[in-house]
Amino acid sequence: QVQLVESGGGLVQPGGSLRLSCTASGDILTVHAMGWYRQTPGKQRELVARHTLEGITTYADPVKGRFTISRDNAKNAVFLQMNSLKPEDTAVYYCNADLVYARGFEGVRLSDVWGQGTQVTVSS
Repeated sequence: QVQLVESGGGLVQPGGSLRLSCTASGDILTVHAMGWYRQTPGKQRELVARHTLEGITTYADPVKGRFTISRDNAKNAVFLQMNSLKPEDTAVYYCNADLVYARGFEGVRLSDVWGQGTQVTVSS
């Protein structure tokens, strides 16, 4: 069974920083991509940042220059360094992965695995 476990959310003042972490566990063979999404009440979940195995990194326009995504491929982990946080960054942040895991003697691809979410609140 594959699981994504996130940590690092919390309450921070505007202009502050937080670092989110997410680790994929299970009998994982390959992680094609990992990323972060966020969601506020009444709105659709939106991409924040994503990093692929080929090294392609994508950022949403509102976070460019403030957030940095990084990966530790050996640990199947992804991180999101969030600087210069703004109140509009307040949301539940979800880790997402596109990966292949071992099921018996075969590799099974799961293209849309989600973590449980971690709350980030930016407020004075």
